[in-house]
Amino acid sequence: MKQKIDLISILAMTVLLSTASFAQKNLNREILPIVEPEAQTYSELDVRNTKPPVPFKVTAPKEAPNVVIILIDDLGIGATNTFGGPIKTPTMDKLASNGLRYNNMHTTALCSPTRMALKTGRNHHTCNTGSIMETATAYPGNTGALSPSVAPLAEMLRLNGYSTAAFGKWHETAAWETSVSGPFDRWPTHQGFDKFYGFIGGETDQWAPLIYDGTKKINPPKMENYHFTTDMTNQAINWVKAQQSMTPDKPFFVYFSTGAVHAPHHVSKEWSDKYKGQFDKGWDAIREETVKKM
Repeated sequence: MKQKIDLISILAMTVLLSTASFAQKNLNREILPIVEPEAQTYSELDVRNTKPPVPFKVTAPKEAPNVVIILIDDLGIGATNTFGGPIKTPTMDKLASNGLRYNNMHTTALCSPTRMALKTGRNHHTCNTGSIMETATAYPGNTGALSPSVAPLAEMLRLNGYSTAAFGKWHETAAWETSVSGPFDRWPTHQGFDKFYGFIGGETDQWAPLIYDGTKKINPPKMENYHFTTDMTNQAINWVKAQQSMTPDKPFFVYFSTGAVHAPHHVSKEWSDKYKGQFDKGWDAIREETVKKM
């Protein structure tokens, strides 16, 4: 279905407005899917006296960046060391020291609405996600059913020449649409993602997760000391390697959303021992220290 992209979505895609060729420059990227040019007609009867037209193909603009969104569930802005908190995040520290620290933050204070707003660039009520999927109602703005008139960012990028993949937690499909009967319209692979590897609901056992590859339920791979975070990371790395080896000129969009941090709190003793006793002073004291550092 062709969709008129709203202003916020267009601004989010300004990187795609430059083009790689004359043909690409004349594409109207405000209507998706992009409309093919009118087919060339021929009056010559002998095909040997003609030249075939250049095949129509939508590609991302030259030097279009790869995009990776890492979503860590239920982690407050003041939790990590990067923003004054007690949790050590050396990789995030390194990224922040070489880039920007965004601190003008807005949250819907709930899982599904925040994800849907991030995923579309739209207000969560416009996305019919006034609450988490399990508490949707029949009232407008809270039905749990994303309207076809609201285009996900992944779909906009896919239709503009990107490879797209989502790994980890989804929680953007109403519970009554998660069976084998579907409908699958609001599953990741029908919301702009070529690849999905993860779980559909709000939480899952990190040692024995309920995993889907696309819309097919699969068993976790057999591996020593299995944890879903490690599994989904391996899956993401392998997908990027394969995508880049086959189409190195094609940019990718990866949505990487861990199930860890959120309940159930399944973490190895090796990791939990690193913080043994560090929170004994209590929430109020740690909050005061964090705010001062922030």
